Amino acid sequence: MAAMGSLDRAREVADAVLYEGYLLYPYRASAAKNRVRWQWGVLMPPAFTGSGEHAWCRTELLAEPAPGAALHVRVRFLQLRRRVVEVGPDLHEVPSVTVAGVEHTTWDEAVEREVDADLDLPGLLAGERVVPFAVPGGTDVEPFGGGRVVRRCEPLAGEIRLSATALPGPFGGVRLTLRVANRSTAAPDTRESALRHAMIATHTLLSLSGGHFLSATDPPEWASVAAGECRGERAWPALVGDDTVLCTPIILPDHPEIAPESAGNLFDGTEIDEILTLRTMTLTDEEKRQARATDPRAAELIDRVDTLPPELLDRLHGTVRYLRSVTGEEPSATPWWDPGADSSVSPETDTVTIGGVAVGKGSRVRLRPGRRADAHDMFLTGRTAVVQAVLLDVDDQWHLAVTVEDDLGADLYAAHGRYRYFGADEVEPL
Repeated sequence: MAAMGSLDRAREVADAVLYEGYLLYPYRASAAKNRVRWQWGVLMPPAFTGSGEHAWCRTELLAEPAPGAALHVRVRFLQLRRRVVEVGPDLHEVPSVTVAGVEHTTWDEAVEREVDADLDLPGLLAGERVVPFAVPGGTDVEPFGGGRVVRRCEPLAGEIRLSATALPGPFGGVRLTLRVANRSTAAPDTRESALRHAMIATHTLLSLSGGHFLSATDPPEWASVAAGECRGERAWPALVGDDTVLCTPIILPDHPEIAPESAGNLFDGTEIDEILTLRTMTLTDEEKRQARATDPRAAELIDRVDTLPPELLDRLHGTVRYLRSVTGEEPSATPWWDPGADSSVSPETDTVTIGGVAVGKGSRVRLRPGRRADAHDMFLTGRTAVVQAVLLDVDDQWHLAVTVEDDLGADLYAAHGRYRYFGADEVEPL
């Protein structure tokens, strides 16, 4: 029960992964952006070798299980459902048609799928476990005057492979290896047809009934070597709770959260809620009508944006915490967003003390990206850099703007004010 509770708590973040890129602004089937979809976590049938895509993903991660711990596995993905509008005596396909004031649009929808498995750690240490699964296909027909809408799913087959090996030493940790694969036998020759047999936005939630997982980016010292030896392909492990990890095709930091300011999913890749919300508001009535006819999720999005209260829209504009309402401090006349107007901060001359050393502009540091790091930061682990500015954000957290010493473009970046940014706890003074 503890494992299932942890999985349920992680669902909000997992759903954001599941529907990332499901449909793109301006949310119409006719939009060019929506002609190439399904980019994240796509596991194609093995016979399809085009477009550089793959039939499987693999994750290695570390855990410290309690004696007798069990592992719950939940693989989640989307199954493509082709929606075709057919009209006329010969029932030929059309992009869209309006009948009795209702528009019917040809479109690729998707159906959520979940596969669950419960495995005990002693069994995994004894040998690899393979859990095959199958997802049925099917056809639904919805008639309307002069035509019909046909929704069709192709059957899918897949498997989960999981194994565990004990780590050397006295600490009792284990390395888990998870492999999720598409085992469908279809042999499509185009990406469009292959997607009908694909597992889309594939990700996995793992939860321990006893014990905890270790961070891939910030493990304890005793596990740092083993963590560095873990290898993953197309699936990144991010801690969601101490006993739950999300293995996702999108690289996330540990303990990811949906921003409380977000009013709902906007689907578009690397979305910025305020910008996409404002852009959606600018759609014409005709464009909004087409979006609503494209997909039920698009219709919900358009309706939500159209009725968004002003106070919720205001929340999207930055992440001001309004701490003075709690502390009782008098509001400052200095705009928090304009450091140039605040003489109490000076990125050029300010210093921050790190490990007993005052670090400021011109200081040399070694980069040690921590738990907030993404892949671009982690590639720089151990590299040396020069501090170009010391910055204090609205939450009173220190950050360093740096240029990497052996970067051939460092001078050019500096001339344009383009730097790499790290927290004060992510560098080692030299």
